[in-house]
Amino acid sequence: MDKIFNIETLTRESVKSLKPYSSARDEYVSDGSEMIFLDANENPFENGVNRYPDPYQRNLKSVLAEQKGVSEANMLLGNGSDEVLDLIFRAFCEPNQDNIISLPPTYGMYKVLSGINAVENREVLLTSDFEPNISGVLKIADKNSKLLFICSPNNPTGNAFSREIVQELLEKFNGLIVIDEAYIDFSEQESWLSGLKKYPNLIVTQTLSKAYGMAGIRLGICYASEDIIAVLNKIKPPYNVNQLTQQQALKRVMNQEAVAAEVEQILQERDDLIEALQQVRFVQEIYPTNANFVLAKVDDANKRYQELLEQHVVVRNRSTQPLCENTLRFTVGTPAENKKLIAILKQLG
Repeated sequence: MDKIFNIETLTRESVKSLKPYSSARDEYVSDGSEMIFLDANENPFENGVNRYPDPYQRNLKSVLAEQKGVSEANMLLGNGSDEVLDLIFRAFCEPNQDNIISLPPTYGMYKVLSGINAVENREVLLTSDFEPNISGVLKIADKNSKLLFICSPNNPTGNAFSREIVQELLEKFNGLIVIDEAYIDFSEQESWLSGLKKYPNLIVTQTLSKAYGMAGIRLGICYASEDIIAVLNKIKPPYNVNQLTQQQALKRVMNQEAVAAEVEQILQERDDLIEALQQVRFVQEIYPTNANFVLAKVDDANKRYQELLEQHVVVRNRSTQPLCENTLRFTVGTPAENKKLIAILKQLG
């Protein structure tokens, strides 16, 4: 990246001057020695969760750093990706002044968070083949455009965006670019984590909710430069990731063989589902996917959604989203669930 990038110019003035809250576990970090902890007003009777959790999730970050090839200083963990995204808004977007750019159809929380934080959301529709419109983004951006959200692989369309297009935006957009990689583990495309050193304006978010099967524990991960992470650490709640979440996440990320086996099975089931959908009469188009779901255009989405519901199958009707008229989104289930879905679709078709 040739242009000079200074995170100070993007950070809110109130955040720059903020002195973060210092918890008891910030002031004393255990070295493993047996200590008597009388510093945090905790209940002293041991039950497994009577102590505050590590505010910086050091054990979990250590494993993730080794697996992902990044430094722990390039990482912030949150109560799901939604908290991470909200922190980014609060750190860099001045309410009622700044704006963000999103690329519909896309993940709906970007728009919700812009409303919560009183930040204008400028929308630039994807192209007809579901790729970012570079000229549209650069045309609508101005000096107050702080964030550009890129969901790749994209929800709800399923496709991973062209690396050339994303690279051009990284080089030409003057704000921060947040690449949401919730579905990256299902994609053949390389993660943008490899671009962190080259692009100081890049933020990558990932999650344990999809491939790792841990949606219930709420664990989101933000990867960015040390400068960006330092800003986010100033404003994050002191104990935002609870002890039970840290314990379960650590067990899961250390069991990569199990995760890889599940991903492999999901990808095989996805291929089988696509093949079956191609034989269903009312399915008009199946869009390319790099995620654990398939978006399909049907003759009448409302009708087909209701018919599936009556057969006790819940899918997602995405027809209200731009460029997604009469589409249904099918998450890949277990082999038994997919077999039942396919049988019902053939019966309806």
